[in-house]
Amino acid sequence: MTPKKIALSLSIALAASHSSLAFAQAVEASSVTEALVSGKTNLDANLRYESVGQDNALKDAKALTLRTRLTYTTGNIAGFSSLVEFEDSRNVLGIDDYNNTLGKNTDYSVIADPETTELDQFFLKYQQKSLAVKAGRQVITMDNHRFVGHVGWRQDRQTFDGVTFAYQPIEQLSLQYGYINKRNRIFAEAKDIDAKDHLLNASYNTSLGKITAYSYLLEVDNDTENALDTFGLRFNGAATLAQQKISYQLEYAQQDAENAASTYSADYMLAEVSSTFSGIGIKVGYELLGSDDGGYGFSTPLATLHKFNGWSDQFLNTPKEGLADLYASIGGKLAGGKWAVIYHKFDADEASALVDDLGAEINAVYSKSFTKHYSAGIKLASYSAGDAGAGKVDTDKVWLWVNAKF
Repeated sequence: MTPKKIALSLSIALAASHSSLAFAQAVEASSVTEALVSGKTNLDANLRYESVGQDNALKDAKALTLRTRLTYTTGNIAGFSSLVEFEDSRNVLGIDDYNNTLGKNTDYSVIADPETTELDQFFLKYQQKSLAVKAGRQVITMDNHRFVGHVGWRQDRQTFDGVTFAYQPIEQLSLQYGYINKRNRIFAEAKDIDAKDHLLNASYNTSLGKITAYSYLLEVDNDTENALDTFGLRFNGAATLAQQKISYQLEYAQQDAENAASTYSADYMLAEVSSTFSGIGIKVGYELLGSDDGGYGFSTPLATLHKFNGWSDQFLNTPKEGLADLYASIGGKLAGGKWAVIYHKFDADEASALVDDLGAEINAVYSKSFTKHYSAGIKLASYSAGDAGAGKVDTDKVWLWVNAKF
């Protein structure tokens, strides 16, 4: 993060809360010292092995990486605090036979965990009872991460440079706004993107569930004509039927994409229901990332994409034919840990002569915590390709990890 970017982000928040900052500047130096001394330091280390095998000409990939994240949060002075966080990802024991997305080992399958050391977060925060303002480099997530998320599964987490406002005028109503001038993606600094993004999200809690309305107006700042505008409504809640608790989600969004050559429109839909029977959780859902007559697929570039449409990451970019994902999962507790198995069936929204069946995938995971500091897990993804014209191949992935937090 350049000094220029830091200064820009901080100046926005300073202007937004000028009167409060004036008060903070009058605080005695001893109070500043006390806030620094009373600050909190956290360490998060994640050691992970990943292997990828694909039914194509690429060599099978394997990587052993260690991600270390060191965070310091100051104490509070008149509502003001700050956080600084550094993140480092390294290959371990020479196990690095993989395409890291930065031009290394391009004859191997991709594992998107390049070696990197960077400033992960650095922001100034002001908070009172109903208002919170953050300016600088920060994690931003909204709702279920489908449109804005941190991609926390990858070793290099996604953060954003900008300013965010969260305001809760009454208990039931929450309002959020964010302006992003840089997307710090998961591929190290070499592939970060300058942006002019506006994020608006408002939610209201009712007796039946939470209603959320959002507008995400995205633009890559690269001196070209481009825009990706999404407007949507989301409803999630729970009800009791015959003494059985049922949770549900419903969502619809409309997206307009523009560039110098063309304009596209596509729809998004989600319907999901879940419940628990004798300690076993069951979930069934349908997600549609629509197509504009087979020429464009609904896009969510700021999302935690690994969370959706299968862990093998076949659909990080929605096919131009769109994507319909019918999925079901089952999970529970075993030997002090948690397990889950998920099945996905993929189809095109706008089928063509060559592309209709987009394949299927099975995912499985088991994870367990050991004391409050340590956890470990194993995760599997097996994708079976559909129509040859879809450009996908059979893919298997395996992850093993150990995590420590202090």
